[in-house]
Amino acid sequence: MHQGRVVFGAMDEVVFGRPAAEAIVEQLDRLKAARAFLMVSGTLNRETDEIGKIRRALGARCVAMFDAMPAHTPRSAVIAAANQARAADADIIITVGGGSITDGAKAVQLCLANDVNTVEGIDAVRGQGSGSLAAPTVRQISVPTTIAGGEFSSIAGVTNEKTRIKEGLRHPLLMPRATILDPWLSVHTPEWLFLSTGIRAVDHCVEGICSREAHPYGDAQALKGLAMLTEALPRVKADSNDIDARMDCQIGTWLSTGPLASGVPMGASHGIGYVLGAEFDVPHGYTSCVMLPSVMRWNKPDNAERQALVAAAMGHPGEDAGDVLDNFIRGLGMPHSLQDVRVGPEHFDRIAQAAMATPWVPRNPRRIEDPSQVREILLMAA
Repeated sequence: MHQGRVVFGAMDEVVFGRPAAEAIVEQLDRLKAARAFLMVSGTLNRETDEIGKIRRALGARCVAMFDAMPAHTPRSAVIAAANQARAADADIIITVGGGSITDGAKAVQLCLANDVNTVEGIDAVRGQGSGSLAAPTVRQISVPTTIAGGEFSSIAGVTNEKTRIKEGLRHPLLMPRATILDPWLSVHTPEWLFLSTGIRAVDHCVEGICSREAHPYGDAQALKGLAMLTEALPRVKADSNDIDARMDCQIGTWLSTGPLASGVPMGASHGIGYVLGAEFDVPHGYTSCVMLPSVMRWNKPDNAERQALVAAAMGHPGEDAGDVLDNFIRGLGMPHSLQDVRVGPEHFDRIAQAAMATPWVPRNPRRIEDPSQVREILLMAA
């Protein structure tokens, strides 16, 4: 008998297949917001007119803009953005960019609500239960340009530059009020970034399906999301202007977050990925490309039945899911080993130790009791 609890997130709407500028204006009208703080991709701002279009559509309702969020969302940039938003007296944050910007704005919401204005001050809101934190009142509208899916969760990953550890900030109201999926905007995203974050979304689906705590509600979304991503990512690779394929990738990503958003934990691919990102600056999507097939192979003795669902959803019923994923990742031209991302065996002991402290490694479907088991997975991925 199934047993569990599905908590519905604090997002009101998902708007898809509409240009961002007009959809943002409609959201501001709906929410009666008058002072928008933009947190945007610096590249998109400098090299295209897309941010300009949004600023012109907002007019006087755009009160300030921040376009300097580095990868992995370092604390110092979060504080710089929070202080700028506070000075501008913003009543809504609009993000246009990748996962680092989305997570950055979530962290800014907590900083504004809890009077955090220094890098050290983030310690006061990190790892707290939502009951002990002031709830964010300045909320977020997210326009993602990558497809890792962070805009559908209430968790923000922020890197502590001193310790080089990615730390989680959590509150139910960190989830954006609305997400706008504009496939035309994603044409500007570099191919490697779009495709690799697509594998991050595949990883959400796969680890959600394969979890010991999987349930039918999460499965329904993850299996459909995985099928859509498997079909659409190669079409984007073949033709970067295939807008229908991009839209399918964005919707597949939305569905990929179904398990995590409804309480299903991720596994070792996500846990090890946190360490590779924070300590070795491996891009978010690449961590999934290099770790997921090996994690699947290591887990198979304990969850072959669930892995069969993954292979079938990817159009290869009866085949080994680790092999199917490996071939799919190679077919997209993505890195598929730790060597490809310049992480050598001399670091494996440290990575294994750090991965044990992440939220996900202890909840991997095949139980991981000790760093030596993480090391086994790393050797498979070497």
